[in-house]
Amino acid sequence: MIIVGEKINTSRRSIAEAVEKRDTDFIVGVAREQAEAGANYIDVNAGTFLEQEADCLCWLVETVQNSIDLPLCLDSPNPAALSEAARRHRGEPMINSISLEADRFQSLLPVVTSQPCHIVALCMSETSMPITTEERVQVGSELIKKLTDEGIPLGKIYVDPLVQPVSVDIQMGIATLNAITRLMNDFPGVNTICGLSNVSFGLPERHLINRSFLALCMASGLSAVILDPTDKKLMATLLAVDMLLGQDEYCEKYIDAYQNGTIAG
Repeated sequence: MIIVGEKINTSRRSIAEAVEKRDTDFIVGVAREQAEAGANYIDVNAGTFLEQEADCLCWLVETVQNSIDLPLCLDSPNPAALSEAARRHRGEPMINSISLEADRFQSLLPVVTSQPCHIVALCMSETSMPITTEERVQVGSELIKKLTDEGIPLGKIYVDPLVQPVSVDIQMGIATLNAITRLMNDFPGVNTICGLSNVSFGLPERHLINRSFLALCMASGLSAVILDPTDKKLMATLLAVDMLLGQDEYCEKYIDAYQNGTIAG
């Protein structure tokens, strides 16, 4: 399971203040905390700064990578910001995100084909957010075809079925789970990814819902997840399920995490 640490996002007040003040120590601290908790990528998002987004995103890339030896997930719908940030990134970034919306696809395609990268592909069409499993699979399938036709390897594509709150529509959870299964079965070698916490929006005890949904997503074949890796109970669920699905040889990752205190029961 590939873990993308979600915490460096300027929609969080403390992160926005740190970016505005160019508080390197604070940002590096948040990045390091996630890296030590098991993140494989560190997400960086400066979307709330609008006209200054490119400058802020580039500062985040340089600040984090100057101190943390991990690739980043560059998170923005802005092609100019992503292009500038990708040029400053050392190694292969994950670029989040392209979609089937015509303007967005055409504007971001040069960014994702200009250098080696991993690509998050949102199951978003021109018309609306997906509701059913079929809508997600149809859009995801078309995105996979378009991207592979451009020479992008299947294994570099991470299809996001767009988790939506079950508080809005009780069928959103099962529609996402079924879409993950279908996409992984129909396109062997592709990846799927989701922003986990969206499912619990508006409900009490969100941590419980998130942990439960993570287990179901993993059993459905999910290969990457955007979450808070410093949540020890959430990480305990991830590692336990990974082990139970036969993906942790000799239970080493689970035992190591228990022994070094990075998970909690």
